[in-house]
Amino acid sequence: MNRRTQTFSLFVNGQTHSIEVEPDTPLLYILRNDLELNGPKFGCGLGECGACTVLVDGVAARSCVIPIKGVAGHQVTTLEGLGTPDKPAPIQQAFIDQQAAQCGYCINGMIMTLQALLNRQPHPTEQQIRNELKFNLCRCGTHVEIMAAALQAAHSDS
Repeated sequence: MNRRTQTFSLFVNGQTHSIEVEPDTPLLYILRNDLELNGPKFGCGLGECGACTVLVDGVAARSCVIPIKGVAGHQVTTLEGLGTPDKPAPIQQAFIDQQAAQCGYCINGMIMTLQALLNRQPHPTEQQIRNELKFNLCRCGTHVEIMAAALQAAHSDS
């Protein structure tokens, strides 16, 4: 270990990982480069687009601007941790059912942001969904399908 790196215990998707990095390394870099999780995307790098969203203790967080030292000891959930290909989480299934992806770049952020909302409010209104998603950017125009998927998940009983 060099003088600038430290070893951090990171709890991601139910597994503990020991990571040796500089304390200010963005969580997104660890998730993608070290843990090979491709759900969170690098978008703007400024925490403004939402492509890198993960859940930290169940709350939506922008992983491109969170240093690893800020999540040590906390539970991090990525898109891969919500469900499996054989048994997707209800929000993931809703996005599949509604075909709510075009280029797919924003979908991680949309799903993770909506999951955080559903954690707090299991049956949100359309306006609550709109308010929650207003800071997630989608450039290819799948807004109608994304909203349909969100409403499907909000009205599911699972």
